[in-house]
Amino acid sequence: MDISLLPNNVLPSDGAAGTLIGRAWVPGHPSGPGVVLVSGGDIKDLSGSFPTMAALLAQPDALQAVRNAAAKAPIVCSLDVCLANTPPGRRDAAKPYLLAPTDLQAIKACGVTFAASMLERVIEERAKGDPTAAEAIRQVIAREIGGDLRRIKPGSVEADTLKQALIDRGMWSQYLEVGIGPYAEVFTKSQPMSAVGTGADIGIHPESSWNNPEPEVVLVIDPTGRIVGATLGNDVNLRDFEGRSALLLGRAKDNNASAALGPFIRLFDETFTVDELRQADLSVKVTGLDQFVLDDRSSMREISRDVTDLAKQTLSRNHQYPDGLVLYVGTMFAPIKDRGAPGMGFTHKIGDIVTITTPKLGALVNRVRLTTEVEPWTFGTRALMENLAQRGLLGR
Repeated sequence: MDISLLPNNVLPSDGAAGTLIGRAWVPGHPSGPGVVLVSGGDIKDLSGSFPTMAALLAQPDALQAVRNAAAKAPIVCSLDVCLANTPPGRRDAAKPYLLAPTDLQAIKACGVTFAASMLERVIEERAKGDPTAAEAIRQVIAREIGGDLRRIKPGSVEADTLKQALIDRGMWSQYLEVGIGPYAEVFTKSQPMSAVGTGADIGIHPESSWNNPEPEVVLVIDPTGRIVGATLGNDVNLRDFEGRSALLLGRAKDNNASAALGPFIRLFDETFTVDELRQADLSVKVTGLDQFVLDDRSSMREISRDVTDLAKQTLSRNHQYPDGLVLYVGTMFAPIKDRGAPGMGFTHKIGDIVTITTPKLGALVNRVRLTTEVEPWTFGTRALMENLAQRGLLGR
């Protein structure tokens, strides 16, 4: 199944009205990744002013820095040419193509920030990663504690009271600790430079038989801790691995092509604010070669912790990120629609097309393959520095 990327199905609902920045592979002598701006129907190269996305977002006023650089930035190509050349199977090396919109930033993620997904993590834990046991446990968990969790503010007196009640009933879980306790779950999703962008293949571990996409809003945070914009993310999840043991979180989350970001970073400006982000509705659609279709929606209005709290819990006096970071804020999406035998729930099949959309951020589209078959990650930080030096862009 092919991916078709066009401006009208990738850009936000208001087109290029916002400040949309990203990265593209720019042909040249030598070729290399460039920081780019969507300008009308074109892609402009900002690399002459900012060799890395991290350098741009570290500016005291990133929005004004983009506007200043845009005036003298050259046009690389039209947006439709760049998008059409982005999917791996049809790529022409002589033309630009989109990359993930981040480079040196840390890639972090929050878990169990929505009641629905929090319950599913408890179910995974009790099922020990066995999808055949999940449905019966799901009914018990929902009956026992589902209603209580949805009304609780994390870290509150009410949360502490509920915690003790659940302990008394033998229902406490490590996932509830971070779901309604004072401290959010924040983990390293993947490594700087390892994310894939829209149109790329995403990876599922070949030993996983129970997995799903995780459509999420992703905060873009500068080195001082300010949220300066957002993008979309797919925090690809292996439910069987994580369900067997929380100590397998790294193996469940950090794999080849398991972190998707894009299509662009939308900076906060007069067209897009943090309050609009708090109200965002996300849609996810999975279309399989077997004609299976999963179509679901979730809303940031149902998140348990505010996005500013999640940012503060990640970057603080206890932990700094001098190159900035991106932070997946979690998802309420935990698909249980059967794909095959009743009671087996959902899991990916190779060739699935996953489309995550929200009006203000556009669409992140990826195809599912095995991590062993996705293009290996070879262009890391050292390669980036060498490439920038060859192109005379370091020190700007």
